Amino acid sequence: MTAPGPFKLKIQLYCGDEIAMGPGKADLLDAIGAHGSISGAARAMDMSYRRAWLLVDAMNRCWREPLVETSPGSAHGGGARVTPFGTAVLAHYRALQARLDSASHCPDHAALEAAMLPAPRVTQKG
Repeated sequence: MTAPGPFKLKIQLYCGDEIAMGPGKADLLDAIGAHGSISGAARAMDMSYRRAWLLVDAMNRCWREPLVETSPGSAHGGGARVTPFGTAVLAHYRALQARLDSASHCPDHAALEAAMLPAPRVTQKG
């Protein structure tokens, strides 16, 4: 496995003090779309159902419309789906991520990487 580069750029969109969208929430929306339920998405992401539900709740409270709709379980099954509005928000977020990724290949990125040590020096104090 290769060592990660020195840069980890991520986008977090805030609604007040709450993170309305970030990389993990975007991945959760993708997983809900793929698995059709919050519990299936949580299992796929090795996350507790409660944690996934809290993230969905936070997203739904932060946007003009819900990003995820749920239907209660029954003999016919329940589940969750990403709404059309949620799909649009996710697409815009992923496009912004792609633009940030392409911007990370600029001269400033190279200059900062060249100026950074591969690991911290041993402290001189102590």
